Amino acid sequence: MSAENPNQSMTLTLGREDIVRLSDRIEAAQTGAKAIPKLTDDFPGMTLADGYAVQLELRRRWLAQGRRQAGWKAGLTSKAKMDQMGVRVPSIGFLLADMARPENSAVRTDDLVHPRAECEIAFVTKARLAGDQVTREDVLAATDFVLPAIEVIDSRFSGFKFDLPSVVADNGSSARYVAGGRARYASDIDLSTLGVVMEKNGEAVTMGASAAVMGHPADAIALMVRVLHELGEDLPAGSFVMSGAITEAIAVKPGDNVIARYQELGSVSVRFI
Repeated sequence: MSAENPNQSMTLTLGREDIVRLSDRIEAAQTGAKAIPKLTDDFPGMTLADGYAVQLELRRRWLAQGRRQAGWKAGLTSKAKMDQMGVRVPSIGFLLADMARPENSAVRTDDLVHPRAECEIAFVTKARLAGDQVTREDVLAATDFVLPAIEVIDSRFSGFKFDLPSVVADNGSSARYVAGGRARYASDIDLSTLGVVMEKNGEAVTMGASAAVMGHPADAIALMVRVLHELGEDLPAGSFVMSGAITEAIAVKPGDNVIARYQELGSVSVRFI
C-alpha cells in the first residue's frame, strides 16, 4: 500500500501483546460508549499496518463470539480526504450483521459516542473479488445489485480527533448502517452521476454526487479489494459493501430524523432516539 507518509506505511511495528492490549482498549470504548485518547498518544510510532492488525484482532474475537460478518466498508474515498490523510488508497473496515438496522427504524444514541450520519451507495456482490488487479469493470461484473444506504459512524476518540492508524484500529468508525430505497442493477444506471440530498428534521443539510467517491463508487470497491489482498483477505460473493461517503457526515442526536434521497435509487431514512 502506497502512502505519502512513511509513518503510515504497511510496516508492522507492534508486537502481539500490544495489538491485544489496543484491541482491548478499542473494544471497551465501543461496548461502553466511552471516548478514549487516540492510540498514537501512547504509541506514536504506530503505522497503518498496526491499525489493521488491531482491527483484524477485533474481528477475530468477535467472530469467535458468534457474531457474523456481513461485508466491508471503504472510507477516505474522496480525494480531499485522501490528500488530508496523505494516502492514495481508501481505508477499510468490516461490517457485522448485527450493526444493520431496518429502514426507518429507531437507532439508539446512548450506546454511541459521536454519532454522525452519511450517505453512501451499497453494493451486494454475486461473485468473489480478489487480488491486486481488480478494476471497476470487475466490480460491476461481480455486483448483484446496488442500493442506497445511510451509515451511522461513531469515532470513539476524544473530541472526534484522530489519525489514520487510530481510526483504522477503530474499524473505520463503523457503528450502524441502514439500507433501503430501490435495489437496482448496476448496469441499469450511471453510478458516477447520481445526486443525493440528506435531510435532517425536514431540512436539507447536505448534498453531493456519487462522483465524489473516487469518480465512481465501483473504483472505491476495487481499491478496497486491493487493500484486502494486502491483508491476506478477499471479498466473498454475497458481501454487503459500502463504498464510502458521498456527503459530509452530519452529527445527530436523539429526536433527529434523517432521510437521504437519491436519484434513481429512492430514499432511505432513520430515526434517532
